[in-house]
Amino acid sequence: MDKLRFNDKGYYDPTAYEALKKITVEEREARRKENYRPMVYICSPFSGDIEGNTKKARTYCRFAVVKRTIPIAPHLLFPQFMSEEHERNLALFMGIVLLSKCDEVWVFGDRISEGMSKEIEKAKIWRKKIRRFTEEMEELG
Repeated sequence: MDKLRFNDKGYYDPTAYEALKKITVEEREARRKENYRPMVYICSPFSGDIEGNTKKARTYCRFAVVKRTIPIAPHLLFPQFMSEEHERNLALFMGIVLLSKCDEVWVFGDRISEGMSKEIEKAKIWRKKIRRFTEEMEELG
């Protein structure tokens, strides 16, 4: 965070640094409050049976809400305005960006798709907590 005390020209500029420092302190305080809900990335299949997999992903998100988290499921959001056929790589990239903001990754089902595999690999690199669940939402050890 020390690098943020200087602007892109190398001049001392504490404004951005102090703003980010304040946000970090506010985040920590919010986490301590009882209404804090961690963001969890919902990792489940989309391709193949798109209609069935979408329905399952909605169920997984509802399960996450009940467990007091904020579910992030890009495969429910992006197909609303992006083409699976023509913009798949862009959608996967954008999903990885969202994954970077999440506290945990929840993987559902026993089938790991190609997209899920990429998401899980990134989560491991970033040392995110990964939790595995069955399709019936029972946590695996």
